[in-house]
Amino acid sequence: MSVSPVKRQKMESALDQLKHHTTVVADTGDFNAIDEYKPLDATTNPSLILAAAQMPAYQKLVDDAVAYGKKLGGSEEEQIKNASDKLFVLFGAEILKRIPGRVSTEVDARLSFDKEGMIQRARRLIDLYKEVGVGKDRILIKLSSTWEGIQAGRVLEAEYGIHCNMTLLFSFAQAVACAEAGVTLISPFVGRILDWYVANGDKKTYEPSEDPGVKSVTKIYNYYKKFGYKTIVMGASFRNTGQIKALTGCDYLTISPKLLAELSKEHVKLTPTLSVKEAQACDLEKIHLDEKAFRWHHNEDQMAVEKLSDGIRRFAADAVKLERMLKERMFSTENGK
Repeated sequence: MSVSPVKRQKMESALDQLKHHTTVVADTGDFNAIDEYKPLDATTNPSLILAAAQMPAYQKLVDDAVAYGKKLGGSEEEQIKNASDKLFVLFGAEILKRIPGRVSTEVDARLSFDKEGMIQRARRLIDLYKEVGVGKDRILIKLSSTWEGIQAGRVLEAEYGIHCNMTLLFSFAQAVACAEAGVTLISPFVGRILDWYVANGDKKTYEPSEDPGVKSVTKIYNYYKKFGYKTIVMGASFRNTGQIKALTGCDYLTISPKLLAELSKEHVKLTPTLSVKEAQACDLEKIHLDEKAFRWHHNEDQMAVEKLSDGIRRFAADAVKLERMLKERMFSTENGK
């Protein structure tokens, strides 16, 4: 249905309407985009930090991280690791100057199967934030939604009061385990689920309401609300605005600057598709998953198994690239290269 130019001027943009029903989060490490779209929260990951760290505008942060790593000393590997952690925190601290809410900072994906390693690295990141005057209440620590990651989240929340954002979430089993662990927030991926179905099935296009990623987040949202779980559902990894609009009413949605721009230019009426009232009336049974049941149910979902392992590999690869860039900055000049 077309909207007349006069009505279009009066009607709020799709982005502004979305903000009435859902907390909008910016999925970026670019400060300019955050300034422009004024989200409540922001999320980062190794890929976003790698991209931002290569922009001329952010070289001061890279230089500061390099200097920090060198100052702490130790082996070359330790210096690079410390510089990398510091860089994530410096980006997060700058982002927090621009938003009223929280920033998500990710633990190294190479620790995805190391519960104790994730706990240790998360606590280290929180300490680094404390050093720059940022309290843990403004941070979400991102962990891979492996069994080990979910249990690390359980410990961080219960024993240390550190809020966690469980990422790379593709299966219903992962969502159930996260709810039972009492984590603050989950990031079920929408676009990557669609990617898998398009690549592996005969159907190449989906209406938003039939999109497998949208359906996955809808089921998780309904389950959480029906059974009173406090964990926030934050849809992530969007490929188009149709997916976002089809999840209007979800607790949070984290959106790239490109799609935020498109939503700000759209003038169509948005109506919530997700609501607590409808969720409580839906036909879902409560289930409990111990480790054996979790591994079995997750393994039954071929898409989720493949996308989780692929996501970990991708984030790990970008962490390696970031470390390579830092290594070059830290050691090549002093070696006369």
